[in-house]
Amino acid sequence: MNIDIIADGLEFPEGPAFDAQGDLWAVELKGGGLIRWSGGSYERVPTGGGPNGIVIDDAGRVLFCDSAERSIRRHDPSAGRTDTMATHVDGEILNKPNDLAFDAVGNLLFTCPGDSRQEPTGYACVMAPSGEVRKIAEGYYFPNGLVFNADGSQLIIAETYKQRLWVGDWDPAELSWTNPRVWAEGLVGAPGPDGMAWGKDGRLYVAVYGSGAVYVISEYGEILDRIELPGKNPTNCAFDPSGELGLVVTEAEQGRLLSIPGLGTGIPLFAGV
Repeated sequence: MNIDIIADGLEFPEGPAFDAQGDLWAVELKGGGLIRWSGGSYERVPTGGGPNGIVIDDAGRVLFCDSAERSIRRHDPSAGRTDTMATHVDGEILNKPNDLAFDAVGNLLFTCPGDSRQEPTGYACVMAPSGEVRKIAEGYYFPNGLVFNADGSQLIIAETYKQRLWVGDWDPAELSWTNPRVWAEGLVGAPGPDGMAWGKDGRLYVAVYGSGAVYVISEYGEILDRIELPGKNPTNCAFDPSGELGLVVTEAEQGRLLSIPGLGTGIPLFAGV
């Protein structure tokens, strides 16, 4: 399968996402900022902190987890400013937020793995449009990437240090994730599954950190294939809505953005307002 290097020299890239103009956004976790890729080149947007995952709302603002500042932040490209949206849950400071996703009605869900590599102290949260933040899941070994299915009725969360994916039913009105169960296992890496994206082909593409590959998972949670990459530490992935770049993968070992154009497009993502 053809894999193109579209950018390199990045400092631990993560969290790719496309805006309405077709520009590709990502973060540099160790560079303390965002990057904006367009037309074959990129610019850096300093934010400070340690940015991780990215989502983009209907207004074109880039929301991201900041593990260093332990907060959810939002960058407005048109205003050139970055604001903090949330810092606490249940009276405690957020435990190193990692990745995030909007549901169908604008709730923002995010993972907080903290230092849960050896103990199941990781959790996931939801932030409602009102600003309320509450926990929706607790007791995981490094909950990491998360993704909704096409209609938003199910949420999948990667449990990196157990090398598996969980699926549960999502109720956006009640802000509840129910009936969580192990959905896919054996995503072997050092440590394991990170970010992921659904393809239009009905398959889930999972960046497995430490494996040097993107795993391809069926709609039933079966491992179908591995796409080998030039670099052992893929962190996340996103589909180009135009189809031109196919699946874009952030790879941290070599500091690159990779494009797998033959994979086409993915399911449309939800966006907050």
